[in-house]
Amino acid sequence: MTVHLLLSAGRGPQECTWGLAELVSRLEAEAVQQRLTVRRTETVPGDRPETFRSVLLSISGKRAQEFAATWTGTLCWQAPSPYRASAGRKNWYVIARPCVVDAPHTTFSEADVTFVACRTGGPGGQHRNKASTAVRATHRPTGIVVVVDTERQFSLNRGIAVRLLRERLERNDEAAGRAITTARWRIHDELVRGNPARVERPRL
Repeated sequence: MTVHLLLSAGRGPQECTWGLAELVSRLEAEAVQQRLTVRRTETVPGDRPETFRSVLLSISGKRAQEFAATWTGTLCWQAPSPYRASAGRKNWYVIARPCVVDAPHTTFSEADVTFVACRTGGPGGQHRNKASTAVRATHRPTGIVVVVDTERQFSLNRGIAVRLLRERLERNDEAAGRAITTARWRIHDELVRGNPARVERPRL
C-alpha cells in the first residue's frame, strides 16, 4: 500500500519551514524503524537552506496507512528559534494531510459501449422518419450517454457517437485532475496553530 502525505508550513514564518524540515527527517527515521519506504516526491524549498515550505511524501509498506495516520493533523516542532534570539516563541506549527496525487485516466474501449439504433423526432426528411438511423451510445463503465442523428447513415452516426464519448471522458478526466490539484493546494491554508496532534522536540 502507498499513501501520499503532504506536509506544509502554510503561511507561517521561516521557523515553520525549519520545523517542517525537522519533522520530515523525524518522520523518515521513524518510518525506517517500522520497515516502511518513504520518498520525497515533491518539495518546495523555504527561504533558508535546508528548509521547506512544503514536502509531498510517498509512504509505502504494509502499515503505511496506519503510520501516516499518526502523522496526520497539526504537527508542532517545539524548540527556540535558530534565527531570532529574541523570539520567545518555541512552538512552530505545520499541517500534514493525506492527499490524492494521481490524476484519473479513463481507458476507452468500444467494447464497453452499447449502441442502439433509434429514431428521433424533428425535421430531417422522410428518410429519417422511416429508418432508425440515429444512434444512442452508452459507455457502460461511466453511464455516459450520447445520441447522434446528424447523419442519414447509421454507421456515420455511430462513428460520431464514439468520438463524442471519447471527448466527454477526456473532459471529465481533466476536470477531476483539476479538482485533485485544487484539493492539494487547499491543504496549505488549513493550518491552525494550537492543539497539535503531535509534538516533536530536538533530541538531546
